[in-house]
Amino acid sequence: MKLVVAVIRPDRLSYVLEELFRANVAGLTISRVQGHGGETERVETYRGTTAKMELSDKVRLEIGVSDHFVDTTIKAIVNGARTGDVGDGKIFVVPVDRVV
Repeated sequence: MKLVVAVIRPDRLSYVLEELFRANVAGLTISRVQGHGGETERVETYRGTTAKMELSDKVRLEIGVSDHFVDTTIKAIVNGARTGDVGDGKIFVVPVDRVV
């Protein structure tokens, strides 16, 4: 068994969920997170103060799947999340020794 962890853009979540549904992948956890990858830094002005915004809003998906579903799950996430721009996200596959 593996834990597939994906960090994606929030606006791509509905597309990823649709692709996972089509691939018959069920049982996932979704968290709102912040992070910084290869995106360009944003500079914002708030009340006359300029600040560099180094963290971007992201969505973290955690999906526990059987070994034979790992590639299907990854393909579904990539199909739903990929825009071709920097900052599309990352997918991590972690071995799971035991689930209780």
